[in-house]
Amino acid sequence: MIPFLQIDSTAVAAQAISQVPVKPEMSVMDIVFSGGLAGQTIMTVIFIMLFFAIYLYFERLMAINSASKIDVNFMNKIKSNISGGKIDAAKILCAQTNSPVARLIEKGISRIGKPLADIHTAIENAGKLEIYKLEKNVSMLATISGAGPMTGFLGTVVGMVIAFHKMAESGSNKIEMSTLSEGIYTAMMTTVVGLIVGIVAYVGYNHLVTKTDKIVNQMEANVVEFLDLLNEPT
Repeated sequence: MIPFLQIDSTAVAAQAISQVPVKPEMSVMDIVFSGGLAGQTIMTVIFIMLFFAIYLYFERLMAINSASKIDVNFMNKIKSNISGGKIDAAKILCAQTNSPVARLIEKGISRIGKPLADIHTAIENAGKLEIYKLEKNVSMLATISGAGPMTGFLGTVVGMVIAFHKMAESGSNKIEMSTLSEGIYTAMMTTVVGLIVGIVAYVGYNHLVTKTDKIVNQMEANVVEFLDLLNEPT
């Protein structure tokens, strides 16, 4: 046996392991956008929906929170001014208070002296405008909550079409998974991200609707209190 032909098996094994190519790890964004041109296009649309959903939610949330802020003694001050015949002082107080309730009461004060039905109609019309301002663009969140999952499902269908197309093009009974990965990524990732967008938009929409309803109830309660004040016998 020739000595120099003896090879250290441990050294050979270590060298073989060191020569095995290490596959680089894929980041989350690499996985998300690894579905080919069709998958990337659909995924971009879904992320745009997500951006708009988050923007609309926080924009409306700040507007609704601002509208809900009102001095707890506001109506007591209005009652005191009207009972004392200080109509102008009540109008000034309403003008200085930036809230839907104050604007409705101001509309009613400006109609004092007219029939109660006319005052009620004027306040009701002003209330519809205030509710419209509060609900502005909120319906878009509802649209996104439905469109997000549907767009993701579209990506699933497109991904499966790509996968089956590659299978048909292979021309053999043996199909490698690498040839199907692009279609599978498109099918799975667009569905997941689309559902996430839909859930975020749906939860945000319902939260805004709940907060808007609270303000509407607050408006109605204060309007009834104001009308009762006008209806009191002098």
